[in-house]
Amino acid sequence: MSAASSEEDPYLWLEEVESEESLAFAKKSNEHCLAELGDPARTETYKRVLTALESDDRIPYARVLGYTEEGEPLLYNFWKDGDNPKGIWRKTTLSSYESASTQWTTVLDLDELGKKDGISWVWKGYVPLPRSLDEKSGYVKATETSPAQGRVTRVLLNLSRGGADATYLKEFDLLTETFVDAAGDDQGFALPEGKTRARYKSRDVLLVGADTGEGSLTSSGYPRTCREWKRGTKIEDAPLVFEGEETDVSCGQYFYDEMHREGGDVYTVQSRSVTFYESVYNVQKGEDGEFVKLAIPATTQPSFFGRWMLLHVKSKWLPEDNGSVSETFETGSFIYVDADAFLEFSRSKAEGKEPSKLEYHVLFEPSVTTSYNGYSATKNYLILYSLDNVKEKMEFYKIGDGGGPFVKTGGDEEGQIRSVSASAIDSKDSDLLWLTTSGYTQPSTLALADASKNGAIVKGLKSLPDMYDAKGLQVTQHFATSKDGTKIPYFMISKKDLVLDGMNPTLLYGYGGFEISLGPRYATTVGISWLERGGVYVEANIRGGGEYGPDWHQSALKANRNKCYEDFIAVGEHLVASKVCTPKTLACRGGSNGGLLTEYGDPDTDDWDFLKAYSPYHNIDASQEKYPAVLLTTSTRDDRVHPAHARKFVKRLEELGEGRWPVYYYENIEGGHGGAADNKQQAFMTALAYDFFWGKLNSEKEA
Repeated sequence: MSAASSEEDPYLWLEEVESEESLAFAKKSNEHCLAELGDPARTETYKRVLTALESDDRIPYARVLGYTEEGEPLLYNFWKDGDNPKGIWRKTTLSSYESASTQWTTVLDLDELGKKDGISWVWKGYVPLPRSLDEKSGYVKATETSPAQGRVTRVLLNLSRGGADATYLKEFDLLTETFVDAAGDDQGFALPEGKTRARYKSRDVLLVGADTGEGSLTSSGYPRTCREWKRGTKIEDAPLVFEGEETDVSCGQYFYDEMHREGGDVYTVQSRSVTFYESVYNVQKGEDGEFVKLAIPATTQPSFFGRWMLLHVKSKWLPEDNGSVSETFETGSFIYVDADAFLEFSRSKAEGKEPSKLEYHVLFEPSVTTSYNGYSATKNYLILYSLDNVKEKMEFYKIGDGGGPFVKTGGDEEGQIRSVSASAIDSKDSDLLWLTTSGYTQPSTLALADASKNGAIVKGLKSLPDMYDAKGLQVTQHFATSKDGTKIPYFMISKKDLVLDGMNPTLLYGYGGFEISLGPRYATTVGISWLERGGVYVEANIRGGGEYGPDWHQSALKANRNKCYEDFIAVGEHLVASKVCTPKTLACRGGSNGGLLTEYGDPDTDDWDFLKAYSPYHNIDASQEKYPAVLLTTSTRDDRVHPAHARKFVKRLEELGEGRWPVYYYENIEGGHGGAADNKQQAFMTALAYDFFWGKLNSEKEA
């Protein structure tokens, strides 16, 4: 038994999520919180935020799911507003979407479904049946003069009870716009609540990972097995096609349909996530090929484009078969290699044979200031995103003639303080894009763009109006120096004429986890709740995130997690030294991983040796006469980060502090990991947090 598990914990009872005692604690805490801080639903902040969240002026982002009989793209969008708090799934045509007054048709109403079922359903997305796998959809391969016809006829809907990650799987028919009855003639696919992963292998067969009894889940609670589930049969009887170890994080099976690109095929991938950052991949080419274990490092992530295998290298790698270049591929590189050749090479290695030399091509190589930030694809183009000192760049690469190597055609020369994303309207048939841009103070815009013209805008489609008053605001980037000398960037939004007297209420936000980068995107709720009041808002790009690539993330894990805290402290100290604020006018905020700026370890292993050093729960100093006021929030339905983490921390603070420390706790009964199941809940939680910060900082300033 580990030191962590053997220690006496008087608050274990709070780990029972929906026990009578735990819910009574949450209810009492909620009452105390609102009695002390006030009811957010009665505030101007709540009204303004809710108005913005439910505004009809928001951009209705949509996805093409096939074509009408006339060959026009058919778009689907999920939408929540005041009349539809849980949301509606709706459809329209591209021509209507492009018009000033889009005409929508409701496909599914979650509020009505919830009333019918007596369940507070929360939308968690869907998985479509690809047209290429549906012999009934009328799919026709594209030609130069005719787009592919046909519709997506079926989807697998994921619906959550109250916002949890665990979902119910329900098959839905887009032609009849009804659920496919599992007990009916068509024997629809359906599964009870669980962290299920499923996708179509064909119209009547699913590749599915689900809780099917003992041994089907990993110790992390995710699927350990993958089955081929045939329509009309029991999931428990479905043949097992792939499985991992119980100690894995999760396992899954998916595929890339590259038949529409020259030289491409269908590549089925079996993935074992051994840890959060290491995986083992087996790949099958075509329907009848053998699965081959890829001869790549466990940290390298594969994907496919045409005949090429794309590889995101997350640890320094010198392939022994490298016949094209002599240097090592640096951590954070993005390269590609002929898929068939690499599969053959991997097969030879597995069989102990001498593998042939391969030719690798480099799409992106990081520098001291640059990092790879993902890609998207159209039929003929790959759009590569990178960061240069956390400023985003977008570059376009065209697949070569005959499916040959990529050729760069254009893009940004310098990084910009803005967020940009491009996604194909239909990657099987065209190079047209949805192009979205935004900045901290620049409302989002959506345009129709053309990858063959390096993202040139064909037509502006939608734009978000100003949701808050950003007049007189500026966005600047600064760098603080952490304890070990590392430069830590941060963005600051403030008045252009900011007086550097240390009296500015300043809110510092951090995340620092899972290789996720913080960066510019339109700050609607921050603008309404904080910036319009005259506050300064800061986002710290601390280690543990992905701002400078995998090394930036990996340098602050486990025993080195202290660097994350040191980075965050350094940014705060830099703000004080710059006279933006003082410790009394500085507040800190984070959500999910950012709530404690910590990543996971296993306290039942030797990880406890370092976890105990920075576990907030185990490091409360009862001798402290005063701690800053703290507000903790969570959701009863959060099944990703157990609500007991917040409950037990609050309970311990209350009892050790004996009333000396101002502690406030609010537990939303619904909401899942995001903390809110609908717009009203989100506005409530937003107002609660920002009004708390503003009130406490200003009272400290006046003291």
